[in-house]
Amino acid sequence: MEVASGRGPRALGVDLGTVRVGLAISDPTGLVATPLDTLEVAEQGKRRPGQGQAPADPDAWARELAVRLAGIAREHDCGAVVIGLPLALSGRDTTSTTLARRVAEALRAEGLTVELWDERLSSAEAERVLLDAGRRRAARRAARDRMAATIILQGWLDARPR
Repeated sequence: MEVASGRGPRALGVDLGTVRVGLAISDPTGLVATPLDTLEVAEQGKRRPGQGQAPADPDAWARELAVRLAGIAREHDCGAVVIGLPLALSGRDTTSTTLARRVAEALRAEGLTVELWDERLSSAEAERVLLDAGRRRAARRAARDRMAATIILQGWLDARPR
């Protein structure tokens, strides 16, 4: 089953953050999402423990991240990249929503098929799953972004018509 014309059957899920970006990947059948990796993306000298901040040059940051994500998507033969869209609970755009849209635009410029997927509460759900699994605080922090990307991607996979 092809996700996007002329490309592989897998999809790459992305949970964006200004410090870390969580990644997940679907199986070749496009049914199951699994955690893949976490990228460190904080700008040099800008990282504050436990707190992300907007990049100094959001367009340059989005382009640089898009190049990294495009390489990963191609390496894993992904036909689509699904980026979590961090809307406010009210449904309104946020600063993070704008960054997600910029990354999506930059990925499309790299020639990839990109979907934006509502990710409201995915990080909270990821935290709950990791707590239920008995993960300690440090282990939860390391896995939370990958798990959030997995939740985003699985939601997108489940919503697609079969």
